[in-house]
Amino acid sequence: MLAPAPAQTRPTGPATRRGAGRRLSAYLGVVPFLAFVTVFLLWPTYIVVTGAFQDDQGQFTMSNVEAVLSGPAYLDSFLVSIALSLVTAALGAVFGALLAWAVAEGRPDGLLRRCVVAASGVLAQFGGVMLAFAFLATFGFNGFITLLLADTLGIDPLSGGGWIYGFAGLAVVYTYFQIPLMLIVFLPALEGLKPQWREASDSLGGSGWAYWRHVGGPILSPSFAGAALLLFANAFSAYATAAALISQGSPLAPLQIRSALTSETVLGQANVGKALALGMVIVVAVVMTLYALLQRRTSKWLR
Repeated sequence: MLAPAPAQTRPTGPATRRGAGRRLSAYLGVVPFLAFVTVFLLWPTYIVVTGAFQDDQGQFTMSNVEAVLSGPAYLDSFLVSIALSLVTAALGAVFGALLAWAVAEGRPDGLLRRCVVAASGVLAQFGGVMLAFAFLATFGFNGFITLLLADTLGIDPLSGGGWIYGFAGLAVVYTYFQIPLMLIVFLPALEGLKPQWREASDSLGGSGWAYWRHVGGPILSPSFAGAALLLFANAFSAYATAAALISQGSPLAPLQIRSALTSETVLGQANVGKALALGMVIVVAVVMTLYALLQRRTSKWLR
């Protein structure tokens, strides 16, 4: 009768300890990232979520959420923020996609392409107080363009009101950094289109319109929609530019949060501001979830 085979034992000793040490060192590399996410994302989100359902004594309450849902000013600020984000996301997506297409059609190692991509990387991050000051210095009441038109042509572009300080001005300023951001996000999708697909369409007698309608368009549409959602989230969460440009009133949700946290006339509204922030977190979370789903669908075509 055959003897049973000896049971296999897992190796122990220095080799095992070295393998465990390598695995541990691999995980240590993500510790700074996890710490950054915890301090600047998870912990502030926790404060917002818990504070939205607490009163001044730290007791559970729904009054903050009810105040936001029943306050016309709060709801109007959300509607204006959503409308502004939709408009600037649409403008940025269309013009940014056209610019990305022009860049993709150029020489891959050309000077113009490198300059446009580098400039887009800078302009996409050029926001906040600097961008607001640049537009005020150009189109404000004493701006360069305003004074130039008044002195040379006798035209006062602000005679009908300060458009730059309203919805139209915010839309123009936001679109300024939405277009380069769209180029950065959408350009890899355009570069992922394989030349063989166009050649196959041409060899089968397809026209350029047929290629974009049946091949290029369906492939790029998820990536285009995902980039537009990213632009929406970018505009919806922007604060510093609007805060520097608009000094009277709070037409946007981020400005309403600022008023609730810093107002010297209406006290005890800090947790209402957190309820407003919770609403913004929910909107951005929904948008970014849709963006992630679209990116997952697009990735299989760009491998």
